[in-house]
Amino acid sequence: MFIMNKIDDKTRIQIVQCLVDGVGVNATCRVTGAAKNTVLKLLAQLGEACAKYHDDHVCHLLTKRVQCDEIWAFVHAKQRNVPEEKRGQFGYGDVWTWTAIDSDSKLIISYMLGKRDGGYANEFMHDVASRLARKVQLTTDGLKVYLDAVDSAFGGDIDYAQLIKIYGPDKSGPGRYSPPEVIGIKHEEVCGTPEPRHVSTSYVERQNLSMRMGMRRFTRLTNAHSKKLENHGHAIALYFMHYNFCKIHQTIRVTPAMEAKLADHVWEIEELLALAN
Repeated sequence: MFIMNKIDDKTRIQIVQCLVDGVGVNATCRVTGAAKNTVLKLLAQLGEACAKYHDDHVCHLLTKRVQCDEIWAFVHAKQRNVPEEKRGQFGYGDVWTWTAIDSDSKLIISYMLGKRDGGYANEFMHDVASRLARKVQLTTDGLKVYLDAVDSAFGGDIDYAQLIKIYGPDKSGPGRYSPPEVIGIKHEEVCGTPEPRHVSTSYVERQNLSMRMGMRRFTRLTNAHSKKLENHGHAIALYFMHYNFCKIHQTIRVTPAMEAKLADHVWEIEELLALAN
């Protein structure tokens, strides 16, 4: 574990505040005066501590409704530009973050970095299931790998539906990103008796949008992407810890962790830093 003894507590707090506010590493260095190596070491130390705290404490949840989705990013280079010797290695090119949110408390229940395939879907859904204390209603998008993954993780003891979006023609030009227009949606009941009015992925999609806006690494059409998978994972772990325990959600007026009965107060940045001590 890294021992951060070369910067004072005020600077450490300032660094973390910049990182959770979506400021890039280089800009954080300019704002705080800290060396880039110092910022990255603190990010690694704190990211590991946040991931461990999440694994140990975000569990036995009395959740009623869960929404899952995946958000794309890339590491080192875009998939088409990955060097020949690195192709096929995870951590070079496309990297997806799988996320699960409690629709009521807005708590991020589980997150995982991986590929967008059946193996990672299965691992992700087993992690989601392990954190729940009772039967839930689950909604995912129409990604087919969820079907076997949910069945494997929950064994039929779940009310599960998929929300499938119907897209119009792709009108984006060469080299530009513009998502196709959604021209319709349909619900497909997969297991149990999900309530139609709660078949939605709106909350998790809004959370993924917040990730894209709130982490410089996820900004499209820039060179601010993560250069190393480890740094990408540490930044995500820190982001979700701050989101769950430090950030007051506008609709519930407390933090998601407080709403989910995992905390009794709003955490300060100092408490996040204490996890790494």
